[in-house]
Amino acid sequence: MQAVVLVGGFGTRLRPLTNSIPKPMLPVGHVPIIERLVRNLALGGITDVVLALGFKPEPFLAAFPDGTVSAIGPDGTATVVHLRYAVEPQPLDTAGAIRFAAEWAGIDQTFVVANGDIVTDLDVAALVQFHRDRNAQATLHLTSVDDPSTFGVVQLDADGRVLQFVEKPAPGTEPSNLINAGTYVLEPSVLDAIAAGEKVSIERVVFPALVAAGQVFAHATDDYWLDTGTIDLFRQANLDVLAVEPHPGAHVDASIHQSAVITNSVVDALATVDAGAQIRDSVILAGGHVGSDAVVVDSIIMGVVGSGARVINSVLGADGVVAADEQIEGERRPVPEPS
Repeated sequence: MQAVVLVGGFGTRLRPLTNSIPKPMLPVGHVPIIERLVRNLALGGITDVVLALGFKPEPFLAAFPDGTVSAIGPDGTATVVHLRYAVEPQPLDTAGAIRFAAEWAGIDQTFVVANGDIVTDLDVAALVQFHRDRNAQATLHLTSVDDPSTFGVVQLDADGRVLQFVEKPAPGTEPSNLINAGTYVLEPSVLDAIAAGEKVSIERVVFPALVAAGQVFAHATDDYWLDTGTIDLFRQANLDVLAVEPHPGAHVDASIHQSAVITNSVVDALATVDAGAQIRDSVILAGGHVGSDAVVVDSIIMGVVGSGARVINSVLGADGVVAADEQIEGERRPVPEPS
């Protein structure tokens, strides 16, 4: 079975981290977001993934030089997923990107679509079966959230048919607390509802039209799910893995002085933490350097924290620097340029 994964966004909410690396290649617990996503698709029966790109594929080619991702199932069986890259000639938004990638890959059977910035353990095979049992044209994965106003909100009938789809409703007007969680099962016929070569949103244009025709179903689950598209949620995703995965804290290839104190934090490969440094509830990405006696709390570091500096609730991109003994709180360096 094939899947289209949308990885063409610019990652503006994650700047300055995405100044130097595409959003889906950012790591969660030492593993790129896109690799985690593809592994989970593999466990659900996906064998081929088309990455729908809005920019050059070089970072992905470098990360997966043989064009494959391997996943190990609960029974120890290995599954290999083959990757291909569909590079849009111009930005086509979500639906336009799906049609372009599906046609480029020759998809002509039921297929899965996933947003490339989510971390989830969704049972994809169960979602596909739900779709087939209802003879649906499109099926959405749903999850419940406390504040649905920043998502696509869905109202269902007793059989799971979507009655209403509202993209980012005003607070207090939401028809439910169930949101579009960014994984879909689609029939090829859905592509006919997307204008070829045009910029079209699947959330704002295609799904509402299909809902009006009674052709969309949705399946709500309580699987782990997180949209990593903001700084706070990206940090949360990294800290979440500390509780559920073996040895996710400090990577074996990180350079950490024995006198450094690291609490509830992830330190990636090729990161450096010097003597006496204190790191708490933070993520130190590859290339990050925390100097001697520096303190880093609730932050994400890809750049350099000088000796004796104090960094609170801040983000340093690859070119970000905090000088020795400097104190910052609530900053992003370098400062992201306006979108």
